[in-house]
Amino acid sequence: MNDEEKGKHFLKMIDEQNNLQWSIVAKLTSLIASKWQSEDLMNDLEEQVKQHTTITKELNSLDENNSIL
Repeated sequence: MNDEEKGKHFLKMIDEQNNLQWSIVAKLTSLIASKWQSEDLMNDLEEQVKQHTTITKELNSLDENNSIL
């Protein structure tokens, strides 16, 4: 992967992470409004937090692995 492709991949991950963060906040807000009674929202939230964690771990490991930067 050349530097331009690496940069594009990095920016794509940052964008995906940002979108997940906004979605997580929206789901939390809805879950609070439902007085924590929505199983669907809880499941969606759990899945999004897992996705966010995966992206964050990959971003945090970039310097260690020299995989992108």
